[in-house]
Amino acid sequence: MMEFSAVDLARFQFAFTVSFHIIFPSFTIGLASFLMVLEGLWLTSGRDVYLRLFKYWMKIFAVAFGMGVVSGIVMTYQFGTNWSVFSDKTGPVLGPLMGYEVLSAFFLEAGFLGIMLFGLTRVGPRLHFAATCMVAFGTALSGFWILSVNSWMQTPAGFSINEVGQFVPENWFEIVFNPSFPYRFVHMMLAAYLTTAFVVGAVGAWHLLKDRSSDAARVMFSMAMWMAALVTPLQIVAGDMHGLNTLEHQPAKIAAMEGHFEGEEGAPLILFGVPDMAAGETRYQVAIPKLGSLILTHSLDGRVPGLNDFPPEDRPNATIVFFSFRVMVGIGFAMLGIGLLSLYLRARGRLYDAPLFHKLALAMGPTGFIAVLAGWITTEVGRQPFTVYGLLRTADSISPVDAPAVATSLLVFIVVYFIVFGIGTFYLLRSMAAPPDAGNGPHAGEPTRAAGVTPAFAYRDKTTPNPAE
Repeated sequence: MMEFSAVDLARFQFAFTVSFHIIFPSFTIGLASFLMVLEGLWLTSGRDVYLRLFKYWMKIFAVAFGMGVVSGIVMTYQFGTNWSVFSDKTGPVLGPLMGYEVLSAFFLEAGFLGIMLFGLTRVGPRLHFAATCMVAFGTALSGFWILSVNSWMQTPAGFSINEVGQFVPENWFEIVFNPSFPYRFVHMMLAAYLTTAFVVGAVGAWHLLKDRSSDAARVMFSMAMWMAALVTPLQIVAGDMHGLNTLEHQPAKIAAMEGHFEGEEGAPLILFGVPDMAAGETRYQVAIPKLGSLILTHSLDGRVPGLNDFPPEDRPNATIVFFSFRVMVGIGFAMLGIGLLSLYLRARGRLYDAPLFHKLALAMGPTGFIAVLAGWITTEVGRQPFTVYGLLRTADSISPVDAPAVATSLLVFIVVYFIVFGIGTFYLLRSMAAPPDAGNGPHAGEPTRAAGVTPAFAYRDKTTPNPAE
């Protein structure tokens, strides 16, 4: 029977909780921006459909945001319970960065969230739109700080090490904008927007399959497909630039991602294979000659590193990283195909009259979450065996805890998470299944443009007389 050490169990517990947590910010970051766009379009055009969609997705955002906050709080407790040595060593650098995230981004989100959720009839449309913008900005700012923290662990910079082994800040600009941060931040933000786009597209497709005449379903589906068509190519370019940055700063991770054990010039691109860490080779390869070097070095004869270039104790697990990377890339190109196909159907005037495409878009709904999880597995497992790359090993970062204690808390986490977040996810899916054309607030069916009044002031509450009534 396989026995797990305290390090293994603590790593699995953190991976489990962060996997639950990351799916919510990756959705709410994009959804907050979507809500901002919807409300802006309503204010400028006066079309009631944008207001109905805003109210429809606002309820979904509120639940997802709450689940993200809860899962994030639980996750951070593990820094003290399971990873106290890591917290002590990196605290002078990472502590302030995480504090900045709370003091700026989280307070900004929390401060304006109530206005966004409940203030539409109380503060006026312009001020309400400003609150929505602040929530959207806050979610992006939160991503900024968290990605800065994680990127510093990947490519540490701007620090010194004191006499007790702590990382001490020397240059905050270099810490925040460490070498991998710009690439990772852009890559993650685009991933969040694509995740939201494909969820919105799937919901729109679901309702189009039920009623092709639904204006709300048409609008949300059209907006989602525009996002897929325009952002996916940008994400592929950003991913390529991120890969080049990783090759420069974390070559062992690239070797694991590509499945190369022997470094070579003119390396092939291994499309499929089974990396064998014990044997030191990738079996059953399906490869394209020289393409690996061309992608990574932009030269047919460029040298691509192999895992054997590094000491055995410094090598990440290629089996996991190899497959997670291909899941992420495969989903990315599937998204590109959906975006291009939507442009073709749009040009033919059949975007809303293509049930097979709508079923395909519905099936693609959860793929953004899968790609995000696969990308984070690639990033985090590829950084191993270090918590701070090249400087602090994972085995030296753990608290003095016993394996049975970690196993018990892990079991409790699994049970509670599946119950609590299972219920929350069920509620989200039920909300998405509800028709977007009805039941979205007291003003869902009212006109929003009055004669001679600009759209921004066309909103009215129930006490305002309506000349049309």
